[in-house]
Amino acid sequence: MRVGKIISVDDSKAKKPTYKITVDFGSETGIKTTIGAFKNYQKEELIGKLVVGLVNVGEKKMGEEISQFLLMGVPNEKHETIYLMPESEVPLGVEVF
Repeated sequence: MRVGKIISVDDSKAKKPTYKITVDFGSETGIKTTIGAFKNYQKEELIGKLVVGLVNVGEKKMGEEISQFLLMGVPNEKHETIYLMPESEVPLGVEVF
């Protein structure tokens, strides 16, 4: 698992409501995208946020698009995804332990 910064969020072509999220994981891992159902966040508020991603899972086809990593989260009381986000700035690509 690595820390990355969200650089863009777009509507996905997959089943709605879904976003196509692009994350910069730093020079070693690079830029990757993920597709998923995200009800708790507006696109605009995610830009620039640090998130935790599982980056070594390979690619998975999600409808017409490809997901290259798994954005980590936990369920809230409504079983909606809450992202794992560092509270402080850390270097992009740093390994989670």
